Amino acid sequence: MATPKRNEEELGKNNSRKKKKASGKAIEVKLEWPVIKPKKDLQINRLKGTHLFTIPNFFTTIEAKSFVEVTETLGFTHQGSRGPAYGEAYRDNDRISVSDPVLAERIWQVGLKRIFEDINLPNKVPVGLNPNIRFYRYNVGQWFGRHIDESVDLGEGRRTQYTLLIYLSGISSFKGKKKDSQDSSLQSLGGGETVFYDQRLGVVAEV
Repeated sequence: MATPKRNEEELGKNNSRKKKKASGKAIEVKLEWPVIKPKKDLQINRLKGTHLFTIPNFFTTIEAKSFVEVTETLGFTHQGSRGPAYGEAYRDNDRISVSDPVLAERIWQVGLKRIFEDINLPNKVPVGLNPNIRFYRYNVGQWFGRHIDESVDLGEGRRTQYTLLIYLSGISSFKGKKKDSQDSSLQSLGGGETVFYDQRLGVVAEV
């Protein structure tokens, strides 16, 4: 989420999407994001004593599936790069970029705000999320190479310090229920294969 650039397709504060036609004329399409319920009893799993941590089940399976369904209606754009030979991280994925302060504030308020009350940030006060939100889609064989998410200046003394990744798809698991159970509270998402490196390019963690 902590990236400064915008895609040609983005969401404004009015939660509507502008889609450019061949003629250059934009069409406003009304969009409603899925409801995100307040989170209780969220747990932090810290990784190897670093600033990295995971929060299992931040979105329910139903919430995650609903976001996938909405973004699929928007239409993803393929993203590529020239590769490391040109000083660019290898990239082969599909992306949607939205700018939506309302959605960012909702994600912050339902649980992240409480989480960061217990995280020590010297001389800093956590106030929310970058409104620039990106959705990535990976098909079999696609991947995004090693890169650095730089801190973003949001103005008014605000600057991003963390990158937030929310996995929306993965392998569902069930405990004590049959596979056709509709109880989303007993389902969890498997996530992806994200690798974090230190300054010497050593592997710190794999999520």
